[in-house]
Amino acid sequence: MIQKPMMILIAGPYRSGTNDNPEKIAANVHFMESFALPIFRKGHIPLLGEWFALPLLALAGSKEIGDEPFTEIFHPIAIKLLDKCDAVLRVGGPSSGADLMVSTAREKGAKIFFSLDEIEPM
Repeated sequence: MIQKPMMILIAGPYRSGTNDNPEKIAANVHFMESFALPIFRKGHIPLLGEWFALPLLALAGSKEIGDEPFTEIFHPIAIKLLDKCDAVLRVGGPSSGADLMVSTAREKGAKIFFSLDEIEPM
């Protein structure tokens, strides 16, 4: 039995397969967010790097994916969040960014989950 709530980063495709179409990107974010409430209901703390990166990108004046503020903030903030996370839930299809989160989390000793069923409730 888990003794304390885990902080779990949900990692999945952000722009993969979207051709940078804003509606498809929003659908990818919504898909990742769909795992947050089930994680919370298991007694854990869900988070997405996008919840931190997107407001910062707006404040930094990012105008498009891949511009200087995007490169400075988007993946680096998620990597920093992994220092605080106990686990990563990898969801969705191919994504080099999500795979980077998994490999980085693994190096830091975090647990890696590939389905909600693998996450034990509190």
